[in-house]
Amino acid sequence: MQVALILFSFLLGLLVLMHKGKGGGLSDMFGGGMQSSVGGSSVAERNLDRMTIVVALIWFGTVVGLGLLMK
Repeated sequence: MQVALILFSFLLGLLVLMHKGKGGGLSDMFGGGMQSSVGGSSVAERNLDRMTIVVALIWFGTVVGLGLLMK
């Protein structure tokens, strides 16, 4: 279960970093400030959002599960 937590933590970090920056901050420093010519969110962005939410929920469940096992 600890290996799963490490795996999901790494995956969650990668998914969060893949998101497009909303302007300003550190995201501009790494190229996140480039605007696309297409307005709205694309299918790829919506799928990335969904994957991030699913991985975050699994990560949260893993943290809670490890907390209960260690108690």
